[in-house]
Amino acid sequence: MKAKEIMVRQVYKVKEDDPVRSVIEKFIKYRISGLPVVNDRNEVTAYISDGDIMRYIGKHDDYVFGSYIYTAVIKGDSEEFHERVQNLLPMNVMKIAQKKVIAVDAEEEIEQIAAILGKKRIKKLPVLHRGVLAGIISRGDVIRHSFQSFL
Repeated sequence: MKAKEIMVRQVYKVKEDDPVRSVIEKFIKYRISGLPVVNDRNEVTAYISDGDIMRYIGKHDDYVFGSYIYTAVIKGDSEEFHERVQNLLPMNVMKIAQKKVIAVDAEEEIEQIAAILGKKRIKKLPVLHRGVLAGIISRGDVIRHSFQSFL
């Protein structure tokens, strides 16, 4: 079984110049937790997930640097939680999205897809056909298609 046989063809995505607000709106509307970020040619340039959002809005730790003579404390948060949330919404998606994207070709075998999803501990893989976004495969898609005929 190949990626093109099990992928979801209707892919929710955002453009490189979209604000994070667009991401959050799609997360809420479609009950999803990650989106590919594409350019004008529909090539995947980044991926943004709920984890990227959590890292930005979550409390940032203080860092302490020191030696025998000098000690410095760099405050992790100068903004309150609600300020971080408000400031995130108009921000460009590329500021917090992961630029290193793991994707698979439409001809990739399901065994390899399962291995990638398991080893890399990611939830979804963009599927590319000739370098362009063609679909997406989740862990659930692999499980359903792998075991459907056995149950």
